[in-house]
Amino acid sequence: MIANLFEYDFIRNTFIVGIVIGIVAPLLGSFIVVRRLSLMADALSHVSLAGIAVSLYLSKMYIPLVALNPLYLGFGFAVGGSLLMEKLRNVYKQFQELAIPIIMSAGMGFSVIFISLANGFNTDLFSYLFGSVSAVSRSDMWTILATAFVVLLTVFFLYKELFLLSFDEEYAKASGIPAKVVDVIFMLLVALVIASSMRIVGILLVSSLMTLPVAAAIRIAKGFKQTIGYSILFGEIAVLGGLISAFYLDLAPGGSIVIISVIILVTTITVQKIKQKLAIAERSESNVSNS
Repeated sequence: MIANLFEYDFIRNTFIVGIVIGIVAPLLGSFIVVRRLSLMADALSHVSLAGIAVSLYLSKMYIPLVALNPLYLGFGFAVGGSLLMEKLRNVYKQFQELAIPIIMSAGMGFSVIFISLANGFNTDLFSYLFGSVSAVSRSDMWTILATAFVVLLTVFFLYKELFLLSFDEEYAKASGIPAKVVDVIFMLLVALVIASSMRIVGILLVSSLMTLPVAAAIRIAKGFKQTIGYSILFGEIAVLGGLISAFYLDLAPGGSIVIISVIILVTTITVQKIKQKLAIAERSESNVSNS
């Protein structure tokens, strides 16, 4: 059955992209969760939606732009939104979390306007909202692979700086780390990953892939690197399981991926609680025997 699945070229593209997204999304998600910026992914995904809506509107109104790949404007809007969010975080230094709902609201506003100008939803927009197994073209695949390479390379070289800024920002600044520069780079990486993930997971669900695997990993990991490792493992299970089930059950892959992620999260929470109860029971028995 699996062999038959990969007979189709578009399916191979989708699975290659899915495997890559299953690595980079939870990787950055680990830093996002630790920095308590989980809603940032939601905000940037809504800004990406605005870029997609603008692209679809332009392609409908101007014939020469029909060949324009909406992914590119999605990238552009996500990057612009990330830079603006970082600027707002500096403006509202005492209330930095305000930057997230401001950007999210602006993104949703532009999205609704341009979706209405384009006369509502169509098949292309639906696939961007909820993901699609057949939507990843060869050009999309190479664009996303190049983006993932840049993300992985940047995280590799800036791992120490990102780690320190995530856990102790004051110490990081005292150590001479250019916090503002690193923060901007990090925001750009998140924007690029979100724009890349929307083909597979969908714009409205992409933040789930960046947070749910991390939430599950936190329950069982014994350190930050373990958290990253488990997050990537859970992300891959969710993506591959979601894509396979979406193909054979004719479902939107975004929903399948998110539900599998939720199942993984619930399983890790349950297992951890069982372990805690067993440990308490063992200590109680040990105390009774000693007494």
